[in-house]
Amino acid sequence: MHPNSIGLKEVDGVEITILMDNYVDLLMTSSEVAKQPRLGDTVGEKQSRIIAEHGFCALATVIADGQRESILFDAGLSPDGVLHNIDILEPPLADVRAIVLSHGHADHTGALVGLLRRLGKRGLPLIAHPDAFLQRKVVIPDGREVKLPPLDRGALLQEGVDLVEVKEPSLLLDKRALVTGQVARTTDFERGFPIHHALIDGGWQPDPWIYDDQALVFHLRGKGLAILTGCGHAGVINIIRHARNVTGIENVYALIGGFHLSGPLFEAIIPQTVEELKAAAPQVVVPGHCTGWKAVHEIARAMPDTFIQNSAGTRYVL
Repeated sequence: MHPNSIGLKEVDGVEITILMDNYVDLLMTSSEVAKQPRLGDTVGEKQSRIIAEHGFCALATVIADGQRESILFDAGLSPDGVLHNIDILEPPLADVRAIVLSHGHADHTGALVGLLRRLGKRGLPLIAHPDAFLQRKVVIPDGREVKLPPLDRGALLQEGVDLVEVKEPSLLLDKRALVTGQVARTTDFERGFPIHHALIDGGWQPDPWIYDDQALVFHLRGKGLAILTGCGHAGVINIIRHARNVTGIENVYALIGGFHLSGPLFEAIIPQTVEELKAAAPQVVVPGHCTGWKAVHEIARAMPDTFIQNSAGTRYVL
């Protein structure tokens, strides 16, 4: 593509607040980029604490022309976990202009209905790939099957959202935010989730590529791209390549979210992934959610000056 052919506008800044992640550390200190919530804050008369769960949710706030507008990205696993953290962190939900789902797995959609009720029936656009609504399961090598609860399209529509199901890239916030849409798979080592299946055309079929996996991208003035991923099922290097190709912008300033390198099916590609990440040379790397302990530590060792440990409640100022 020609440089920035999709027309993604530059922004003055982006703030990404992690409303839910697998890990929380209340003793982490703030830095220029990573701002931690104040320890000991209270809500009402009850001492409150941020919680963590196997899920992901972030609030991405775009700062441009003196205005602040936000996108809710994913919704965690449990029906009330994200809502609990919102009650503590008190992010300005009135600034939310859209909701984006990285994909349809339950650890990214669990609190979605509750979030929509909290936001009120404002006709907000909810962007999702059509495959996000598939019924799915994981077939363990020993024959056991784990059913993955499907996302309920009807329940979302009842909450008054403007549901937008699209595979292609799309722009939000007056062209200041890019939803990647279906990510092109171009690396030779990111091979998907081989034990993942979906109910398609009335029968169970292999669904290793999880094509609904998508990311959010912003163009920071004078810095480059900031990329926010959910699970990164598409492969985090594929996502970087896709964001560069769609926007025509090579420089990647920040990469935040899940890189899905956890467990024996994915740990084998940690070395290639880390080498490609080093070559992309982002100045901020925040692996979270399903990245996995081994991959997080390899990234920290290989990129000590750019790595930041993630925690639920952290606000990244980019």
